[in-house]
Amino acid sequence: MHSVILQTATRFLAALMIVYSIFMLLRGHDEPGGGFIGALVAATAFALYSLAYGPADVRKALRVDPRYLSMGGLGAALLSGLMALIDNANFLTGVWFPIELEGGGYIPLSSVLLFDIGVYLVVLGAVLTLLLAVEEGST
Repeated sequence: MHSVILQTATRFLAALMIVYSIFMLLRGHDEPGGGFIGALVAATAFALYSLAYGPADVRKALRVDPRYLSMGGLGAALLSGLMALIDNANFLTGVWFPIELEGGGYIPLSSVLLFDIGVYLVVLGAVLTLLLAVEEGST
């Protein structure tokens, strides 16, 4: 589909959807959301981009084969599970590494966040692999 209106709107909407997907990923530990929902929002942004520009431009925008995203996500999820073994806890037990800030606050880094990032990458890679295969097969 070649539509100037769709292409112009996609430039703005796809970027906004990617930022929102990262927001959903990061707030998912304490509020509704998380890696799965965030990845579906990001995949929707790439699907819109594919409709406007075609699957070849989506691959250029990704810069990485979607299958590698899934593999990296699996590695991150496995690593988050193994981090608990450092504290002699069970596999996939949450391990927290709070970083103190000068103003009195802290940043709550954890193995749970790493697991959510892994889920995000696995889901995004799987959906994009299927989407691009279907679109490239139909053209």
